Amino acid sequence: MRKALVLGGCTGLLGQALVRVLAHRGWQVETLGRSDGNLLDMDFLQRFLERSEADVVFNAVAWTRADEAEDHPEEALLLNRTLPDALARVLRNLGSGLLVHFSSDRVFAGHGLTPLDESETPAPLSVYGKTKLEGERAVLGDLPERSLVIRTAWLFGPGRSNFVQRVLDACHRRDVISVVHDQTGSPSYTMDVALWSTLLAEGSQTGLWHVANSGCATWCELASEAVSLTGNQCRVEPIPASHWPHRAERPEFSVLDCGKLAAFLGELPRPWPQALREYLYAEGCA
Repeated sequence: MRKALVLGGCTGLLGQALVRVLAHRGWQVETLGRSDGNLLDMDFLQRFLERSEADVVFNAVAWTRADEAEDHPEEALLLNRTLPDALARVLRNLGSGLLVHFSSDRVFAGHGLTPLDESETPAPLSVYGKTKLEGERAVLGDLPERSLVIRTAWLFGPGRSNFVQRVLDACHRRDVISVVHDQTGSPSYTMDVALWSTLLAEGSQTGLWHVANSGCATWCELASEAVSLTGNQCRVEPIPASHWPHRAERPEFSVLDCGKLAAFLGELPRPWPQALREYLYAEGCA
């Protein structure tokens, strides 16, 4: 039986999905979170990873609050760069184990209109994007032959608050909600991302991969689809990003090209509207 250690597996949006998928596929799964100890303590990490004897370590811990990262860059750097770097160094010292680390579409400036593949040059616009880029580079640099860096985007799924849930909650309180219409990305279902990440790990894949559901959408289109599928009468009003100011600048177009993943799977990742429908029905929202 393969052993997996999932950082963020108890509370994280993607981490919880990973635990469910791995267990369903017969893996022995252990979780590690900030409540278990100081994740930035190299001695603690060394002891924990030695004891776990994990075949694969999935790091789904990150500083994800992009706007707050602008005011707390050092704290964001600790989770987004220092932690994955420490994990890679520990696994390098142990001499075994694959590290799967998750990054973001926010490593791109997103000024074009063409989906971005793994060869695209990153140019992050925010502190969050910069720290995520530093994290993936640290992992690939420290553990090049035993690391898998997965960029994903616009996650929705069970277990924790996410954009889709917040939209539906807002619609229960109001008749009209305003959602940005001029930022386009790759909506992605955590259960799908977890499955494809697990398949990549089971296939001993390494390097940089883009993992997301097929298709693209604006935030407004994603919100409108969720509202429509749930039969809510709330009206979704499109607004430009300039009318919804954020401290962290967002890419205008950060759609991920997942052609490499499709070649590995032997088929295109399923479209995000299909995945969204499954999520809403599974959660009893539709």
